[in-house]
Amino acid sequence: MDRIDFRSDTVTWPTPAMREAMATAKVGDDVYCEDPTIAELEALAAAKTGKEAALFVASGTMGNLVSILTHATRGEEVIVGFDSHVMRWETGSIAALGGVIPNSLPTDQHGRMSLEAVEAAIRDDNVHLPRTRLIHLENSYGGKYGYPISPDYFAAIQAIARRHDLLVHLDGARIFNAAVAQNLDVREITHHVDSVTFCLSKGLCAPVGSLICGSSEFIRGARRIRKAVGGGMRQAGILAAAGLVALEEMVDRLIYDHRHACLLAEGLTLLSGIELDFEMVRTNMVFFKLTDDVPYDAEEVAGRMRLEANIYVGTTGPRQFRAVTHYWIEESDVKLFLDVLGSIIVS
Repeated sequence: MDRIDFRSDTVTWPTPAMREAMATAKVGDDVYCEDPTIAELEALAAAKTGKEAALFVASGTMGNLVSILTHATRGEEVIVGFDSHVMRWETGSIAALGGVIPNSLPTDQHGRMSLEAVEAAIRDDNVHLPRTRLIHLENSYGGKYGYPISPDYFAAIQAIARRHDLLVHLDGARIFNAAVAQNLDVREITHHVDSVTFCLSKGLCAPVGSLICGSSEFIRGARRIRKAVGGGMRQAGILAAAGLVALEEMVDRLIYDHRHACLLAEGLTLLSGIELDFEMVRTNMVFFKLTDDVPYDAEEVAGRMRLEANIYVGTTGPRQFRAVTHYWIEESDVKLFLDVLGSIIVS
């Protein structure tokens, strides 16, 4: 890459193998279901998540929107974490475009809604109330340090959903990070949900795309909703080819991103002027903040890192940062990050 970029794993460039696959991909019109590379990617995604079928979409936001609007309709309600991605970072699209009402609940330090609160939030069959239709979950939980949530939680949510005839959707944008961090097959998590989305364009390093996975009937409905929101793509096998490389070559190596995040967190704990919760660093995200005695704010520090060393880091508040490791971040980049940051905050 042309910079050392810790802002997000969305900044990743495609690997050389992806570029080669894209250049030689077989294509067709996917709205007619005639693109062979997309069909291959969808079949692989379904197999990896243990679902019957899958659908290629342009983004994780589109994946969540299409999934929720397939499960629920106008005036129906989805139970969702108040700081989940769909609540904070997707422009309110489920309500704005679909008329689906979010019933947002608090989450704990790992991003879990209380089981008791979830069950209590389910509406009675009352003509005055919106009908509860769906429980929406996330793993890993981006709003809480990218923490990987264990399958036990999803099993417990699934049991609640079954008791009340509800459906469960999982925003698994970084589901493979969550699985690798816990040394699990991803199906041990996805087994407990009716549908799941995951991103190809984050830690898996593809340039574009996400997958929705679920039952064959659900995917048939999702294909119609995808078309309605403008997501019907034509010769998109060029993009799907990179996704195949992502699923075949990039999942197992996520452990290196996690190790680099841990190395970064360890180094940050040794810097005066920095605070972080080391125990929460489990995947590829490191959240940290400046102590009160540092005479700069986060934007000033981030700006100096860009100017002095071409290092980019995200700010999440006046004195707070998020650093994300990925395929293009190496151990030497982590060490340089620590050296440059250390020199700035003590200067």
